[in-house]
Amino acid sequence: MKCFVSPFNKEINFNFPKDITIYDTTLRDGEQTPGVCLGTSEKLAIARKLDEVKIHQIEAGFPIVSSQEKRSVTKIAKEGLDASIIALCRSKKEDIDVALDCDVDGVITFMATSDLHLEHKLHISREKALSVSMDTVEYAKDHDLFVAFSAEDATRTDLDFLKIIYKKAESYDVDRVHIADTVGSICPQGIEFLVKELRKEVSAGIALHCHNDFGLALPNSISGLLAGGTAVSTTVNGIGERAGNVSLEELVMALKLLYGLDLGFKTEKFQELSQLVSECTKVPIQQNKPIVGKNVFRHESGIHVDAVIEEPLTYEPYLPEIVGQNRQIILGKHSGCRAVKAKLKGCGLKVTDDELCKILTKVKKSREEGAYINDDLFKDIVKSVKKTD
Repeated sequence: MKCFVSPFNKEINFNFPKDITIYDTTLRDGEQTPGVCLGTSEKLAIARKLDEVKIHQIEAGFPIVSSQEKRSVTKIAKEGLDASIIALCRSKKEDIDVALDCDVDGVITFMATSDLHLEHKLHISREKALSVSMDTVEYAKDHDLFVAFSAEDATRTDLDFLKIIYKKAESYDVDRVHIADTVGSICPQGIEFLVKELRKEVSAGIALHCHNDFGLALPNSISGLLAGGTAVSTTVNGIGERAGNVSLEELVMALKLLYGLDLGFKTEKFQELSQLVSECTKVPIQQNKPIVGKNVFRHESGIHVDAVIEEPLTYEPYLPEIVGQNRQIILGKHSGCRAVKAKLKGCGLKVTDDELCKILTKVKKSREEGAYINDDLFKDIVKSVKKTD
């Protein structure tokens, strides 16, 4: 793989857990993006593509929500994918029963644990929350499911109570406990402290479910792994409630190229997956979105273009093909002769040196007047210069 990232990364000994699970929640938390509603065929298409990428677990949905949601989760569970299929459930036995009907491999049960949520949302005590949560965990485990217990608003929960509820879940043989940073309110140093504190008393797997309200979902997820976490929740394109979740493609590529941790994903399919999710959700991909954004491998500045034509890694940390992208040389006010030459060659056009200078001048003037220099306009500019000459 041709890439060139900072050599200083190699000066640090990163101590990641031996086995890390990436479970994707595009079909559940991603669908909770305001205005998004996925049909069964769309969910199935996304699940198949996630499986092609080699995702470890797919959180297929929240089956108790509606009959269509239940059908969608069932379809995905019966598709025979390599990824294990899990469903979200409230701490209610009826939710577990519906998930069982869907034939999923596992469930994530959740309960709000912060005093803020207990008082103002659920109106119950800590003791009641603990009792209800464990009844559900026990019921799910009795049905031979993979069971994860998620403490909603964990990062604003009293630490002693958080330890109590996670340790209790572990006593019921829960497979994994989840730290939900529900409003993205923790910082990387805070998540490091929290995971290390929990690791002193909890031996079960610890997952990070990080929201991006302060733009810290990615560093928080990585910090949590380095502190002893064993799983991370992601969404494609980072979609989700409010500011969204940690982006699958950003997490995987950062771990792979910056931290030297290859989790075996088919990264060359990331662009296809990203486009599919964007089309199905009707949520546009931000042009400067890392990894899959339209501008990530587009170059306009003359100085940059000259260097990129000779050696792409001068202004790209890795080659676009690694994530299914393509490089583009864009013409505009910052372009130089070399960029125009490259464009002429791509269009099969030949000009004199004098014509080249005139074409470059017209390209700059047209762009400054507000025109986007696409292939048709570029060819018109070339024709006009040749005609004048």
